[in-house]
Amino acid sequence: MFENIRISFQGIWAHKLRALLTMLGIIIGIAAIISIVSTIQGTNETIKKNLIGSGTNTVTVRLTESGDYDFEPEYSGIPKGVPVYNDDMREQLAEIPDVKCASLYLQRSGISYVYYDTTALQGGKLIGADKYYLNACGYVINRGRCFTDADYEKYHKVAILDMIAANSLFSNKDPIGKTIEIKGEPFIVVGIIEESSTFEPTINSVEDYYEYAYDQSNSSGAVIIPDVDWCMVAAYDEPYNAKLLAASTDDMKNVGKKAQEIMNEAVTNKEIKYSAKDISETAENTEKLSAATNKQLIWIASISLLVGGIGVMNIMLVSVTERTREIGLKKAIGARKNRILAQFLTEAALLTSLGGVIGTIAGIAMAEIISKISEVPVAISIPAVIIAILFSMLIGIVFGFIPAVQAANLDPIVALRHE
Repeated sequence: MFENIRISFQGIWAHKLRALLTMLGIIIGIAAIISIVSTIQGTNETIKKNLIGSGTNTVTVRLTESGDYDFEPEYSGIPKGVPVYNDDMREQLAEIPDVKCASLYLQRSGISYVYYDTTALQGGKLIGADKYYLNACGYVINRGRCFTDADYEKYHKVAILDMIAANSLFSNKDPIGKTIEIKGEPFIVVGIIEESSTFEPTINSVEDYYEYAYDQSNSSGAVIIPDVDWCMVAAYDEPYNAKLLAASTDDMKNVGKKAQEIMNEAVTNKEIKYSAKDISETAENTEKLSAATNKQLIWIASISLLVGGIGVMNIMLVSVTERTREIGLKKAIGARKNRILAQFLTEAALLTSLGGVIGTIAGIAMAEIISKISEVPVAISIPAVIIAILFSMLIGIVFGFIPAVQAANLDPIVALRHE
């Protein structure tokens, strides 16, 4: 084996330019595949990092119209055929496998009727939360206190603000103990919350911004009140939405699917349904779209490998012709067919393996250049590098087999007479 490798290196070195041109198709194909795979891997790693880093694994189940748009009772009224769920529903949701916490809540978006003195909170959210809401969303108290059982039992008009709402309404003042007005009703601020994770998503494009940053932030802040006080500001009962804290990122999709099935069982309105929304589903769709597109690119790049393999076969046939007398001499002094076959297969495999190594280095360099120019994240996949080199070696063996067989089957007398 080592003798065959030594002879193969000598043959390649003796015809350096020819060997380089022969390897060119392999180099281009492997480089293209490595750069594409690295880009896919980098994008997927960024998505996973954003999902895991976002910390709370929270799934939202909201009423939607036609499956796409959040249903807003303030503008559309109370929907027919949608029940107003109570704590029994929350308990059913909490019993879903892989759910750590479940909450029912009410919401108004784009509000403009929360005031402190003459300062209004523009475009924020008003949340009517049950006792489990903060835990399900992954919020922690920054200042003040959480809602207590007494707040719910005695209908205390209290409110909790997030950091954005607190800064918008109170600037540099301490909000705790201050009174805000919600549709003219006074509520005492008892706490300020923030997310338990200080994670900042990796933003590499406008799409990433809308997928992660926009979805994970309340750009104008949120005001949270006990759900028992909701009738004071909304004046009527309305359907609840749900927040569910999944045990892990991988469980979010199944948790959301099961939750929306449970909540839709009693819904008879054909236009309005509960729909689970979590960032993992968006990320999964992004990964699938990216993978489908890039598989096509990989197939296109594989054409270069096919062309490179044909080039290897061609050059090995030429090599057999050039070395016919050498083959005849070896067979005349006792070299067997399998020895001749192994020698030419080794040379073909070595030729394409060198092309694979050079192509891998070029592919990594291309991936880094693409990353710098287009700001697309890349992650070099070690398994992909190993597979690429082994695949290039396989190409040499497959396309070098016919020339090797031809060399092994030469008649030694005819070969020695060859000019």
